[in-house]
Amino acid sequence: MAIARLTGGPLDGQVLPLENESDDTLIMPYSEGQLVYRRDGGLANEGESDGPTEAVFVYAEETEDINPDADGRDD
Repeated sequence: MAIARLTGGPLDGQVLPLENESDDTLIMPYSEGQLVYRRDGGLANEGESDGPTEAVFVYAEETEDINPDADGRDD
């Protein structure tokens, strides 16, 4: 099993199981929209005794405002 290490954005520092090691993009639900993380580099720790295989994913964008202004005011 591989893990995805997320950097940047609201999920910075999170580690998640990576179901498909060949995925280049992770799209996850968050608040009212989705967060997009893209792979940065190749896999690390692919040996038998150096821990779980790891891929780093960097925050790219969100599909909706993460903190929308609920009352619509510009203060």
